[in-house]
Amino acid sequence: MSQEKVNVEPLDNSDVEADFETGPTGPGETMNGDEAGAELERDIEKELADAQKEIADLRDRMLRAAAENENFKKRVERERQMSLKYAGETIFREMLPVVDNLQRAVDQGITKGAPAEQNLAALLEGVQLTLKSLIATLEKFEVKSIDSVGKPFDPTHQEALTMAESDSVPANHVVTEFEKGYNYKDKLLRAAKVVVSSGKKNEESNEKA
Repeated sequence: MSQEKVNVEPLDNSDVEADFETGPTGPGETMNGDEAGAELERDIEKELADAQKEIADLRDRMLRAAAENENFKKRVERERQMSLKYAGETIFREMLPVVDNLQRAVDQGITKGAPAEQNLAALLEGVQLTLKSLIATLEKFEVKSIDSVGKPFDPTHQEALTMAESDSVPANHVVTEFEKGYNYKDKLLRAAKVVVSSGKKNEESNEKA
C-alpha cells in the first residue's frame, strides 16, 4: 500500500495572536477593558452630579421653609403684642358714649337762672340715664351684677362688713349692700360688700335694757 504524502502548512502564530487581541469586528464588536472602565466612570460621575444637585435643591427648599417658618413666628408674635397693647380698645370705645352722656347730664344740671330744684332734677335724670347706659355696656361684655339683697349670705361671692338685726330679713341673709358684686362671664370679678342680718331683735333683751 502506497503512502500518500500530505503537506501541512504551519500556522502563523502572529495571525492567531492578532485575532485573539482584536476579537471579532463589525456591529457586534465589544469594548476592551479601558473603554468599559471609562464608561463606568462616566456613569458614576453623572450619578454623583445628579445626587449633588438633588441635595442642593433639598437644602435650598429646607432653608426657604425654615425662613418662612421664622417669619411666620415673628409675625404672630407682633400681632400678639399688638393685641395685648390695645386689648382694651373695644371696651374703651364703648365707654365713650357713657362719658358723653355724663357730660350732657352735668351740663343740663347747671342751667343759669333756673331754680336749684330744676337743675337738680335735670342732673339726676341725666345721671340715671348714664348709669343705665353704663350697665348696658357692661352687660354687652358679659359683666353682670350679683343680686345680693334678701339672698342667703354666700362667702364665695360676698364680703360681710358687719351684721345687723332685721325684722324683715332672716338671719344670715343680706340686709343691704355697700358695693355691688360683679361676675365676668363665669368668673367672679368683684365680691359684693354687704351687711348680713343677725335675725329679729330679742324682745326679752329689749325689756331688760
